[in-house]
Amino acid sequence: MISFASERGLGQDLATHLLNVDQNEYVEIASVRGAVASDLHGAFAEWEAQAHALTKCKNYLYSLSINPDQRQGQLTREQYEDYIARAETKLGLTDQPRVMVFHIKEGREHCHIVWSKVDIENEKAVHLAFDHDKLMAVTQQFARDHDLLLPDGYHRKEGSERDQLTLYEKHQERNSGLSKEERMEQVTDAWRGSDSAKAFMSALAEQGYILARGKRPYVLIDFYGNMNALPKMIDDKTVRTNDIRALLDEEFPQESLPTVEEAKKLVADHRKTMEEYFKEEQRGAQLDMLKAKQEQRRSSLLTEQKLLKTRQQEERITLELAQKSEREDLKQVHLSGLKAARERRFKPTGLAAFLGNVTGVNLMREKLHKYRHRQAIKTYLATRDDLKLTQKTRLTDQQRLHEFEAGETSRKLRALEKVDQRELATLRESLTREARVHLRGGRAQMPSLTLDLTPPGRRAVPHKAKNRYKSRGLEEQFKDARDAREREIDLTESFKDAAGEEGSGQADEGTGGIKAGPAPAIQRYGRKRNRGKTPSQKRGSEEDRDL
Repeated sequence: MISFASERGLGQDLATHLLNVDQNEYVEIASVRGAVASDLHGAFAEWEAQAHALTKCKNYLYSLSINPDQRQGQLTREQYEDYIARAETKLGLTDQPRVMVFHIKEGREHCHIVWSKVDIENEKAVHLAFDHDKLMAVTQQFARDHDLLLPDGYHRKEGSERDQLTLYEKHQERNSGLSKEERMEQVTDAWRGSDSAKAFMSALAEQGYILARGKRPYVLIDFYGNMNALPKMIDDKTVRTNDIRALLDEEFPQESLPTVEEAKKLVADHRKTMEEYFKEEQRGAQLDMLKAKQEQRRSSLLTEQKLLKTRQQEERITLELAQKSEREDLKQVHLSGLKAARERRFKPTGLAAFLGNVTGVNLMREKLHKYRHRQAIKTYLATRDDLKLTQKTRLTDQQRLHEFEAGETSRKLRALEKVDQRELATLRESLTREARVHLRGGRAQMPSLTLDLTPPGRRAVPHKAKNRYKSRGLEEQFKDARDAREREIDLTESFKDAAGEEGSGQADEGTGGIKAGPAPAIQRYGRKRNRGKTPSQKRGSEEDRDL
């Protein structure tokens, strides 16, 4: 049994992750406590609003996952609740709002519990100090009570360190299909098997890595575009960053390396050419299956939305008719009262009428009747105004209720859209990983990166650079000496030339050292063609250029 917990924000992203059915065969929202909404997106949105309104807490959620060991049997729901109750008590989260979600992934059932850290009554966030140690104690006690065996990590050892993968490392593992240990082993082997910077660069290229410059001195970009610091990828505690710089700075200074963005673009172009076989139609079956499941789920929600609109329209019409009937009834009651009052009035005749007129009684009676009539009308108007105000309030309440229900349905549709997008991204990532593993032939090694990293521009012309600073006179003297070495030597002529030069030297001495003869010719440096060569010994320009 393993439990893992963390404080976090971004409730909408967490809700989308918990509802992802592409990664899980079964998703069940077991309970929602302390929220008006019955779904995860709505509950997390409420808790986020409370956190922003009452506190300054950013990580307003506390997420806990319980993963039982399937070899020891699955936990019952009562055992899950027992563990959750113990964890709540130990962490101080008792009676805090929470949701409980059950997943089944590859036949393995596990549970996720997410609490709100915001204490509404005290208007503060619950402080969770040493939560990992407390959870470890809860897990150990729970395992003893239920006769469960725990992994070695729950038993403290000397020198043990917790090595938890980060979210980016998990993404790299899902993206490439290679674990962090496998990638570190490849880079470490390349380091240990290289005696020079060039050999190390070649070994990295064979393993599918390219060096780039980033915020750190040397950054590795792998075949799939993932980025890691080179010192952290060498699994050798004796190797320091200064050792890496000492090896690479001379032949591969940081200025000569591509940036991270440039390296990622080079790798992406190279990878695209190698993965062209992976066409969209190969994913068609699984994508269609997932989209059909999503469409079925969406159609049920759309049907619910349609039924809601029909019900709201019927309720609105019913309320309007009821209010109209109430106003008509009030009016009829008022008119009936006036009619009955007129009928009850005394109408004197004969002597009584005469005496009433003479004494003024009839006048007083008529004024009294008019006063009562005005009072009845005034009472009716006041009652009608009160009724209209009451009806308007009821109508407003109904409209707000309908708007809330419609907004709730729209929010569920938006949340469902997020879940659909996450499921599609997860499926594409899974298919891409399978294709890359297939491309590697099942080997735990990335394809090699043999990239030409020379800067763009005009191609190099080595012979021009080599002959740029040569002296043509010296070059021709060298050619003459080389050609003379190839000609046959005539010893007789050589002796005659030597004897003639010696005789001329003696003659010069006899004349006082003054030699008569023509003036020495001026030596001109220029291109001489076929000097001392026969037509069969001509050399081409390319052959002379290589000298």
